[in-house]
Amino acid sequence: MTPYLLAGIDGSPQSTAAARWAAGEAVRRGRGLRLVHAQTWLDDVHADPGRPSDVRDLTLRMLADAQQDVRRTHPGLEVDTDLIGGAEPVDRLVEAAADADLLVLGSRGVGGFAGLLVGSVGLAVVARCGVPTVLVPAIGGGHPGDHGGREVVLGVDTRAPSDDVIDFAFRQAARQGAVLRAVHGWTPPPVYGYAGWVPSQVEADQFRTIEAELLREALAARREKYPDVVLIEDCRPGTGASALVESSADAALVVVGRRRRPHGAGMRIGPVAHAVLHHAEAPVAVVPHD
Repeated sequence: MTPYLLAGIDGSPQSTAAARWAAGEAVRRGRGLRLVHAQTWLDDVHADPGRPSDVRDLTLRMLADAQQDVRRTHPGLEVDTDLIGGAEPVDRLVEAAADADLLVLGSRGVGGFAGLLVGSVGLAVVARCGVPTVLVPAIGGGHPGDHGGREVVLGVDTRAPSDDVIDFAFRQAARQGAVLRAVHGWTPPPVYGYAGWVPSQVEADQFRTIEAELLREALAARREKYPDVVLIEDCRPGTGASALVESSADAALVVVGRRRRPHGAGMRIGPVAHAVLHHAEAPVAVVPHD
């Protein structure tokens, strides 16, 4: 079934929310949807003869229930299911997503710690996946549902703006009929903190003007390419992560970038994306870029 979107299912409320979000996005894109469960050795009845013999059947039932739920809420959508095996669920999900337009996961699966909004599997997949990945939280006390914000929020690195990330956000805003809020957080030069200086009002106004112009330049070409998208340029003092988290409260989607790395050295997810994934109140799309 191609082209399609891929959603990971693990039986948690978050994965149910992810499947529903992916279904809505598949409809908007005119794509099919594939629901997958990355089977681990814990799911394999052959790994422990003492485990119940119906584990595989229960897993398939879980996928079938998710498929039925999506078909009920999105009639007419082509929905397929697959149980993918292997030792490492992260590897299987990354491999399965290679041919998909988009991968969608729940922000935290079953067994997650309450203080961590993104589980280890989700973080590892986001760090390695070659296609944009959306992490969707459950809402309303842990129950899945629609995220009703009307803005797509885009984090912009004005010093190194990514065409891939900006294009993704503009396309999403166009598909969802949403306002696009392009957010850039700025702070005074590091020497101010080192010296214990506080910028004067004149200096603060100068910094604000410079940063706003950089944001405007980063978005200029896309503004012309997507003239029907309502764009808000939101340049504010403070860190980029805090600005995006604050904006997520009223967002339908938050879009951040992740630089592809040819090796394993250094952080696999940048500090802004990492903070947003853990603290945003809306689904977060992480877009890989060079």
